[in-house]
Amino acid sequence: MGGGGGHRLGLGLGLGLGGHISSAMSVRLSVLLLALAAVAVLGQRKRPAAEEWNYRDGADKVNLRGVANLTQVLDNWRFDILAQMRNLLQNDHQSLLPDYARIQPLSEALDDLFKEFNALKTHLGDLSEKVVAVEAFVDQAKAERVANTGAAAAAKRKTIKKKVPES
Repeated sequence: MGGGGGHRLGLGLGLGLGGHISSAMSVRLSVLLLALAAVAVLGQRKRPAAEEWNYRDGADKVNLRGVANLTQVLDNWRFDILAQMRNLLQNDHQSLLPDYARIQPLSEALDDLFKEFNALKTHLGDLSEKVVAVEAFVDQAKAERVANTGAAAAAKRKTIKKKVPES
């Protein structure tokens, strides 16, 4: 703690005292902060659980004239907003619509992408046809091999006669 009877409070409070507070004031401030924290925690605990809002509750007490007035206000706003948008589109469309000078290059790039995609799709179709032909050839070769090995195996078989021991 140092000379002068005070210490520097590390809370960063700008109290105009140069950061030095007497120890009695420091204790009071600590107690006050602790009390505020306790009140906040207890206040959170005592809140009732939020129930689901029942919109039918109090429906008979609704001021229909107020609802009608609110509806009228919202309709008027909608009309005003749409009228302003229409006027801007007719008179100052550059402020609402995008810059067409930027759209043309994007459109051309997108067109190029579509052309490349369609070319790849066509190439994939050609490759698929070639794969079908190769699969048919492989299947035929397998079938011939099985047929040839079956006949060759039957032709290569030798009968082995056992010698019967003479008694």
